[in-house]
Amino acid sequence: MRISIITVGKLKEKYLKQGIQEYIKRMGTYATIDVIEVADEKAPENMSAADMEDVKRKEGDRILAKIAQDAFVISLEINGEMLSSEKLARKLDQLATHGRSKIAFIIGGSLGLSTEVQKRSNFALSFSKMTFPHQLMRLILVEQVYRAFRINRNEPYHK
Repeated sequence: MRISIITVGKLKEKYLKQGIQEYIKRMGTYATIDVIEVADEKAPENMSAADMEDVKRKEGDRILAKIAQDAFVISLEINGEMLSSEKLARKLDQLATHGRSKIAFIIGGSLGLSTEVQKRSNFALSFSKMTFPHQLMRLILVEQVYRAFRINRNEPYHK
């Protein structure tokens, strides 16, 4: 399986980079993981609704350019479907079973995802009704994908 994590902005925090790299290393026997960063747009505090949509559209265009044509796209959205770790594992297993070996997870910028990215998404996933920093979300996502592989192979993992 080939998994792309397409995300807006550069990751600066060393501790997050280390955590993400650790999980990517652990997943080496299960899948190939690529983290693709696209540039974020400047988003001043006092933006109009039109300015916010413009920022999301520009970031969205960059995201869309990085999605493989044949990828199954899972966008991380606050209003997406919430799954347990076991249900996420089943979803990934079903995708692989049905020949969907390329999966792209999308993490938007601070304003969220453009309408165009949401339309391209095959599945909207929510980790919580809470808002998380998109940099931290990368770590949470790779941990859950790793957990899903362990669940699907009936391998032990810390609960």
